[in-house]
Amino acid sequence: MGDAPHYDVIIIGTGAGGGTLAHRLAPSGKRVLLVERGGYLPRERDNWDSTAVFVKGKYRAPEFWLDKHGTEFPPEVNYYVGGNTKFYGAALFRLRPEDFGELRHHGGLSPAWPIRYEDLEPYYTQAEHLYLVHGRHGEDPGEGPVSAQYAHPPVEHEPRIQQLSDDLEKRGLHPFHLPIGVNLSQEDGGRPTHSSVCIRCNRVDGFPCLVRGKSDAQVICVEPALEHPNVEMVTHTQVVRLETDGRGRSVSAVVGRLPDGSEVRYTADVVVVSCGAVNSAALLLASANEHHPRGLANSSDVVGRFYMRHNNLALMAVSKEPNDTQFQKTLALHDWYLGADDWDFPLGGIQMLGKSDAEQIHGEAPRWAGAVTPDMPFEVLAHHAVDFWLCGEDLPMPDNRVTLDGDARIRLALDEKNNIEGLKRLRHKLQGMLGHLGMHEHRLLSHSIYLHKGMPIGATAHQAGTVRFGTDPADSALDVNCKAHDLDNLYVVDTSFFPSIGAVNPSLTAIANALRVGDHLLARLG
Repeated sequence: MGDAPHYDVIIIGTGAGGGTLAHRLAPSGKRVLLVERGGYLPRERDNWDSTAVFVKGKYRAPEFWLDKHGTEFPPEVNYYVGGNTKFYGAALFRLRPEDFGELRHHGGLSPAWPIRYEDLEPYYTQAEHLYLVHGRHGEDPGEGPVSAQYAHPPVEHEPRIQQLSDDLEKRGLHPFHLPIGVNLSQEDGGRPTHSSVCIRCNRVDGFPCLVRGKSDAQVICVEPALEHPNVEMVTHTQVVRLETDGRGRSVSAVVGRLPDGSEVRYTADVVVVSCGAVNSAALLLASANEHHPRGLANSSDVVGRFYMRHNNLALMAVSKEPNDTQFQKTLALHDWYLGADDWDFPLGGIQMLGKSDAEQIHGEAPRWAGAVTPDMPFEVLAHHAVDFWLCGEDLPMPDNRVTLDGDARIRLALDEKNNIEGLKRLRHKLQGMLGHLGMHEHRLLSHSIYLHKGMPIGATAHQAGTVRFGTDPADSALDVNCKAHDLDNLYVVDTSFFPSIGAVNPSLTAIANALRVGDHLLARLG
């Protein structure tokens, strides 16, 4: 191992943060090593099989974490090149300018960020263009200012969703085209052209894309980065600890474990942790030593704390008319994002989910036994289903945290009733409109197949926080460039750095921030 190469930058993790950062650094000529815990996701028919993906969880990591009571649960994590973007719905929203400031919620205070929306805006634009986001700025009246329009037009609504959009507008609301990252070119009417990579199927949300039409980090960033001779990647290598130099001021080695249990060591001038909010915190905690007895970057005792994952609710309404939509994820509604005429606090946002099918509904059968009437079999219900995702902000609380038990197993403590009043009111808003939207008024079913039925704590798809950034080393782990206050060469570039989470999917903000930190690293490395 004495002959192991030394790198300019080691990036641990290949998802929205790490994969995007590698793409940014690749043209510089700097020697970059990507270290990925998993391998490439196998391309097979089960990629698009609802039973395999949702009911059996074929691609979920075969591991269990512990809740605060010590009870095991299966987390919603996937260890593959591209990280969780292999399975995300590619909904790529910007946070609003207000999300970067202090926001008062019914349940408490959402803290301000150490940077402003304006600081991230150029990188939001770059991220949207890089990840082939389709949308139209200007449709959502509450969005922040933009420096450039999306590079690709919105994915057009299919007839039933167009009718839903029209009906919402008739009620004085402002539905807009959901910004989504897909490699799609459309003919008139929204049909994919003969050369389009994306085929506008009903498998975009929660499924890996078999035809590589979804903008995941592997396809968009990792593979193009690896075309540069200065970028390398090792897979099936789980980083188990980071070692520091004799003064404890810099990371001196990255130690990985191979499938056979043996260890490998890598060194670099700069080390970037991008394992996801839970695993990044766990790695820093597992790297405790005499200089950093509470874990790396943790003199403030915030590492692992302030975990967030949104207050989410997946709901299925039943349309009076059949819903023949295939690509349903094209509409969003943010009229109550910051408040309502009957409430002064933020509620959150509504967006469409991928289209339910009979297999998913069969998987939910025990949960829905009392709600599905005999006159509507599962297949008919699926044909009439219109699927909504409600997203409200949860607040950063110090006791919502990641810790390690004596066997280095991840323990996740979570208050599931954190700031949930806004989400309840958002559901009430949607339910009150059903009759005006061509839906059965009292047929709105909770849809937990996306949340791992019976295990709400396992819904970690929107995980954030745990290694927050800030200007004060006493209450943050990272500075404004996402470098650890306590170490000279350690950065964290995923959703861990979020001091608050807003009420939209966090992926685009993680991507934009990775580009921002990438520019900082390019300047640092010269």
